[in-house]
Amino acid sequence: MSRQAVLGVESARFHYGSARVFENVSFQLDDARTALVGENGAGKSTLLKCLLGELELDEGQVVRSRGLKIGYVPQEAPEHLLPLPLREVLEGALAHRDGSEDWKVDVLLDETGVGYEAAQRPFSALSGGWRRLMLIAAAMRLSEPDLLILDEPTNHLDLSNINVLERWLEEDARLPMLIVSHDREFLQRATSRTLFLRPDGAHSFATPFVEAREALLQRDAADAARRQLEGKEIERLQKVAARYRVWGIKNDKFHKRAKATEKRIERIEAERTEAYSGRERRLELHDGEMDAKVALRIQGQAVIVPGGERTLIDIDRLSVAMGDRIALLGVNGSGKSTLLNLLAATFDPELEHYDGQAAIRFNPQTRLAYFDQAMVDLPLKASLIDFLCAAEGATTREANALLAKAGFPYARITGPIGNLSHGERARLSFLKMKLAKPNFYLLDEPTNHLDIEGQEELEAQLEGSDVACVFVSHDRYFTRSVATRFLEIRKGRLVEVESPDAFFEAQ
Repeated sequence: MSRQAVLGVESARFHYGSARVFENVSFQLDDARTALVGENGAGKSTLLKCLLGELELDEGQVVRSRGLKIGYVPQEAPEHLLPLPLREVLEGALAHRDGSEDWKVDVLLDETGVGYEAAQRPFSALSGGWRRLMLIAAAMRLSEPDLLILDEPTNHLDLSNINVLERWLEEDARLPMLIVSHDREFLQRATSRTLFLRPDGAHSFATPFVEAREALLQRDAADAARRQLEGKEIERLQKVAARYRVWGIKNDKFHKRAKATEKRIERIEAERTEAYSGRERRLELHDGEMDAKVALRIQGQAVIVPGGERTLIDIDRLSVAMGDRIALLGVNGSGKSTLLNLLAATFDPELEHYDGQAAIRFNPQTRLAYFDQAMVDLPLKASLIDFLCAAEGATTREANALLAKAGFPYARITGPIGNLSHGERARLSFLKMKLAKPNFYLLDEPTNHLDIEGQEELEAQLEGSDVACVFVSHDRYFTRSVATRFLEIRKGRLVEVESPDAFFEAQ
């Protein structure tokens, strides 16, 4: 790091009340780009707050060099910045605010294509993605930190802005960073060191994410196998010791051998390999079936700007078969989410989509589930158990079992949904969808808040089923893994392409 900067923790432990968040965490950042990875609830955000001095560790210490200047971009834009003009937000990030460096703001605005009038508008007028990009740019280019911490930097960014961010990181390779993200492809491209945070500590690898994850899983498997062998050896020695104790009644030398064998058992148990076992947090979809091959037909349908008259997409003809997993590709504002909203709003077993003359016709056997990235329909004041029990035909017993398998402790299921993290809310939404027993999924940015384990579970569930699915995602890894068809929105038309790679590269 610049100026011999140092940041890390030694033997760190943190609890919220009696609940353990993490313990025995030790690491020291170097001049690399380091990815901090962990499942939802592993304590990543808490650890960041400890590094930034906003929270104090229960045990251990934060190691930080004198005068270290840390740049930090949180997941959401701070509320106090929203009413300020964009230019004032950027000027507030300057390392020197005496006016001598205002030219740097002009350069940044010019590079990002923001004109004079746009720079005078309130920061809140920008989309969530552009707010995020401008805060990252300000932290990197204007504040001159010794080290930069980015918390979920790709959230709210479309593919073009993710590519912009990756280019910035590549151009400014000297700045050390700690990056928290669940975006696997971004981590692979942007970082060279990976730090896995688990309840038992931090596990560091001097490699990018994909190689580091493989090494971690191999180590977990080796530890589990070694622990199993040690368990078998303990069982064998226990039987030996039992025989020696019986024989020792008549011969004292066998009594001594029993004692020696028991001490050997104690040594093995004291040094027994610790094998990692993650929390059970299943993410399951319902694998609904349908006798018919085609789940949806669209013919002569216009997708229009909400509340306006401008047409975003003209769909001449589209069929979605059972087993199709269709990725919608398109630039920001091209109508991807608007199309999903239209399909979700049109679906009603009692209305015209069963009419053979309707533009949007769902098969009568279709049972539709819609995942909205904003999760606006979640009743935040309702309890988890009441939310699930509201599903048609759901029982309290079934809801309890699903919540337990998804990793929600029994003590929390009567609490309000509003207390959950965004990742936990996403998992809860998928549980409610499972209870509806759908065979057709509309998914709008389904991986936005899921941790990597959750993303992999969702991928496996979709790949292993014959459901129909139309989805929008800026997650390149997820899109490549899950989709069987790719529809790109080009000049207001849906064009089927063989691969998403050309679209990804064009962004």
